[in-house]
Amino acid sequence: MLLHLSTWQEIETYLQTSKGIILPIGSTEQHGPTGLIGTDAICAEAIARGVGESIQAIVAPTINVGMALHHTAFPGTISLRPSTMIQVVRDYVTCLAKAGFTKFYFINGHGGNIATLKAAFSEIYAHLEDLHIPNAQKVQCQVANWFMCNSVYKLAKELYGDQEGSHATPSEVALTQYVYPEVIKQAPLSPEVASGHRIYSAADFRSHYSDGRMGSNPALATPEHGQQFYELAVKELSNGYLEFLNQD
Repeated sequence: MLLHLSTWQEIETYLQTSKGIILPIGSTEQHGPTGLIGTDAICAEAIARGVGESIQAIVAPTINVGMALHHTAFPGTISLRPSTMIQVVRDYVTCLAKAGFTKFYFINGHGGNIATLKAAFSEIYAHLEDLHIPNAQKVQCQVANWFMCNSVYKLAKELYGDQEGSHATPSEVALTQYVYPEVIKQAPLSPEVASGHRIYSAADFRSHYSDGRMGSNPALATPEHGQQFYELAVKELSNGYLEFLNQD
């Protein structure tokens, strides 16, 4: 059930049986020579919708832009500052909490969002208490990173070994190829790819990771692999959401 394709009456009816909602969140950032700029949002949205369908949970519109300032030296990247992203997430949750939702399960597709999301959750709890919203004390937020699912991580290591890397990875590229097979990209990739450098400014990032990859070989990706990652992530995160929903 997609929030944006529902009516307010349908949401009101849904809230009579469940207070949980899934919020896909990703990023709009460079993903190397063959990765789509929307990779992180595409992956989060596809998996979130799969989870929603499998367990009849409502899925909110995808937050497509995240915290990706370190990628902004590459054309096409759009980023929020951490402080802006905190306010965006806080306002999303505040509106939904006023409607009666109390369990917010963020399916995340971008590693750079994690720290800011956790900070946003702390801001949310304090903000809702200050507003004296009914059931504010029951509001709980959790982030679930699809790429860190145990089953996904294990398969990526089996398929790609050390060539999985940590950005513009074959696993995430494979998932986008499964979702959008009509826009699979091809480009020459240097066999030499940088890894291990700390992340600082955008200019510093590009100086170390000249083509945007971080230790990865996305040429190994296939749509068939992507389907496997999708199915594993949907299964694991469906179970994770149900556990979260049933926690006090």
